[in-house]
Formats: sequence, structure tokens, C-alpha cells
Amino acid sequence: MAQNSAKEDDYSNKEPLPDNKVPEEHKAAAESKRKEEELGYSLYPERNSSKYKQGSIGESLFTFKHKCQIMLQFAMDTSPYAKLLLGAMKSSGCTVYKDRHFSCEDCDGTVSGGFDAATSQIVLCQNNIHQQAHMNRVVTHELIHAFDHCRARVDWFSNFRHLACSEIRAANLSGDCSFVNEISRFNFGLKEHHQACVRGRALRSILAVRKVSREEAERVVDEVFDSCFHDHAPFGRIPHSKKDAKFAHRDYENRDRYYANL
Repeated sequence: MAQNSAKEDDYSNKEPLPDNKVPEEHKAAAESKRKEEELGYSLYPERNSSKYKQGSIGESLFTFKHKCQIMLQFAMDTSPYAKLLLGAMKSSGCTVYKDRHFSCEDCDGTVSGGFDAATSQIVLCQNNIHQQAHMNRVVTHELIHAFDHCRARVDWFSNFRHLACSEIRAANLSGDCSFVNEISRFNFGLKEHHQACVRGRALRSILAVRKVSREEAERVVDEVFDSCFHDHAPFGRIPHSKKDAKFAHRDYENRDRYYANL
């Protein structure tokens, strides 16, 4: 009791907190929330907190995490797109580890995945990805962002042109605009249809993660489109189909064989 009473006396003798401390804390919290919304973090609520403790029984029973992780492993093992990108990142000194660089999470219903540059982690939206083909495309799309993050000094948060360029590359090289996928969306066209699809999907991705006007997003996409559309690294070509991706992966694996035999 004496110890408790001493603590109470100490507390009572402390100087009162400044009147402006609470408002300042609220202001900082509001500013932090605003920035998260502007950068698209509101689409990935588990980036800040999770309802279930990671690895808990509740997590495995009440989420799609287990299925998501199985599909992720299958994509990493079998998708020629993913295998080429993983090899290219390893060669660039950015080896990707499944448990460290991928995270299966529940997301907003409008997105399937994302690349968190602050943590160098790919988010896979386990509540929105239910088919292996979809998982393969999302993993490839986000690995292209991760590859760009590895090979270049991409300013994701301040340089809008950098973000637009990576979104163009991801839409162009991931198979998002393949003939089969466009037919499944009932999108038809002949002349420069692939370019139109890439432009549209890049624009859609930008508007999903940034609080900017459509006019501004279109302007920046137009400014960088030609140079970024023709940047096919590390594929060396536009992989319009899985067959193209297999050839690109084979060429990438054999890129040093000629010089090794000299």
C-alpha cells in the first residue's frame, strides 16, 4: 500500500501536460491518415494491423491465407513470367524470398495486389484472388514493380512519372493485356489494341492508388508512354502469351552460354 501511495504522490506532483499536446497528436494522426489515403494504403488495411495474429489458428481458419500461399508457391515454381523475373532480380542482387517479400492479406475489393516500396514487399489480396491464372498475373505484375525498384532509383511517392512508367511496364509485360485476357473482358480491337489496353490499365492502376485527377494522370502517362512501353527488361520482348514468356525465359537462362564457350 505504501508503494502505491508513493506512486500516487509522484503522479500528483508532476506538471500538467500542455493543453496543446492532444490536439497536436490528433493533427499528426489525421495528417498520417491523409498521406496513407493519398498513397493508396487505405486499400490494404492489413498493412497497419491484422485482425488475427500472424500464424495463428484463427488466421488459417478464417482467411484465405493458406490457399493464397499455395497458389503463390505454384506461381513461383511454374510461371515462366515469374521465374524469369525472380532470376533477373537475383542476378541484380535483389534475391526474392517468399516469406519475406510476399504477404497474403485481405484488401479492398477493388484491388488484387500491390507493391509496398516502404517495406519492399508484394501484397497479394487473398480475398480477391481465387484462380491460379489470376494469381500468376498478379505475381508477375507486382514482380515487375519490384524489379524496377531493384534496378533503378524509383521515387514511388514523390515522382509521378516514375510511378506511371512502372505501371506502363507492368501492364505491358505481365500478360494483363494478352489476347485471351482481353477477349475474356469482351474488349476487341485490331489496330494498336495492345497499346490502348496498356495505357488504360496503367491509368486505372494509378487512379486506384493516388489521389489525382484523371486529367493529370492521363497527361503523365502520355509523357512517358513511348519510352516506358518500349522498355522490355528483363524479358527482351513483349511476352504476349505464356509461350512467348517461355521463350523469353529460355533466352534469359541461356544469355551467357555463348561467351562461356569461347
